[in-house]
Amino acid sequence: MSTPPPVAASPVDRALLVTGGVGIAVFTALILASAWVYDAVVDADGVSGLDRPVLDWALGVRTPAAEYWVTAFTNLGKTVPMVILGLILTSLIGWRWRRRTAWVLMLVASAGSVTFTIVSKAMIARARPPLVDAVPPYEDSFSFPSGHTLNSTVVAGMLAYLVVWLSRTLWVRLLAVLGAVLWAGPMGLSRVFLGHHWLTDVMFAWMFGLGWLALLITVHLVVLGVQRGRQDRISQRSAD
Repeated sequence: MSTPPPVAASPVDRALLVTGGVGIAVFTALILASAWVYDAVVDADGVSGLDRPVLDWALGVRTPAAEYWVTAFTNLGKTVPMVILGLILTSLIGWRWRRRTAWVLMLVASAGSVTFTIVSKAMIARARPPLVDAVPPYEDSFSFPSGHTLNSTVVAGMLAYLVVWLSRTLWVRLLAVLGAVLWAGPMGLSRVFLGHHWLTDVMFAWMFGLGWLALLITVHLVVLGVQRGRQDRISQRSAD
């Protein structure tokens, strides 16, 4: 009895393998980078040596006007404003493209970000920069990681992904990505400028937030690919 010839992988299957492989590689790289920052903080060496010089630089360039406007901006990164902003924009995206999945992705992304922030602050218990170097109102929670930066990175990044996924207009996609960068980047820098966080608190938050996004986006793209492959097979059987 002759054995049947092997079934060639479909384009969808190959796309799934590539998507999963690239996504896991990006996720792994970002998590390793965040672990590198964490190790430097714990050992008080490496990149953590930049913490004090960067804070000293911020002290040297502050002005009353800059402190006022940067504080107004950084307050938008608190949990409540970020939740409200995320809900409003996710609602607009879900209404525009009629996709309930947008809500699921945003809720999972935000819940994971907030949970990790709370747990890691309690576990690592790193002290913030001295109050004498900070701009009021002062923070009383632990420093590592920066919750403003982590949550802003995740919420803004997920909003950008949803737009890139659903929109077919190039300039809208580019604007969404640019908006996410111009929100999460300055949000992290504002925390250092005001003396509420060390630079490494922010660096870790950026890297870990992007890693969390990479994992969620990879899983979502793989699920979409599996659904597309199932629909293609059903269509092919119907045609036969």
